[in-house]
Amino acid sequence: MPHKLPLDFRAAIDADAIVKNMWADITPLARNEWICWVTSAKKAETRAHRIVVGLDKMRSGMRRPCCWAGCPHR
Repeated sequence: MPHKLPLDFRAAIDADAIVKNMWADITPLARNEWICWVTSAKKAETRAHRIVVGLDKMRSGMRRPCCWAGCPHR
């Protein structure tokens, strides 16, 4: 089941043209995995850090979160 894109993550993506283009280009499954990776953080600080790190990774061309087992909701 696809996750909804949270407002904070959406705002961060929309604020970065490179990431926004990457987001539009990746598959729905890849987008879902980024969303799940960000939202699965237990602490607000971890979630905020994952948004920063995720955008940096997408900016460098990474299409899916690395070294993560994947969305447990599949």
